[in-house]
Amino acid sequence: MPTLHLQVAPLLNPEQYSPLAQALTALTARVLGKRPEVTVVVIDDLPAARWHIGGQALSAASAPTAWLQIDITAGTNTAEQKAAFVAEALAELQRQLGAGRPLAEASYVTVRELPATDWGYGGLTQAARRALPG
Repeated sequence: MPTLHLQVAPLLNPEQYSPLAQALTALTARVLGKRPEVTVVVIDDLPAARWHIGGQALSAASAPTAWLQIDITAGTNTAEQKAAFVAEALAELQRQLGAGRPLAEASYVTVRELPATDWGYGGLTQAARRALPG
C-alpha cells in the first residue's frame, strides 16, 4: 500500500502523467515487492518560479527537477531494496522527464517508513491487517 508523491518542475504535459504513474507503480512492485492494486501515485507539477535550488528560482533554461517521496510500512524492505529503489526511480525520472537533458543535481528520491500502527487503507491500519487470521 505504498503512496508515491512526485513533484516536478517545470510544468509537464498532462499526457506524461499516466506513463510516469505506470512506470513508478511497476518499479515499486518489482523492486520493493509492493502490490500494484493498492499503490497510489500522485503527481504535482509546479511552475518553475515556485521551485528554488540554492535559493534561486528555476528558469525556462534550467534543467528539469523532481522530488519523489514514497511512503512504505516500516520494516517491510531491506536497506538494499530501498537503495535500489532510489537509484532506479531517479533513473526512470531522468528517462521520462529529462527530455535529453540531465535532471538538476538537486533532484531527490525519499523513502519514508511509517510504523504499521500509523497508516493503512480500507479502514484498517497495517498492524491490524497483519493481525487478521489467514
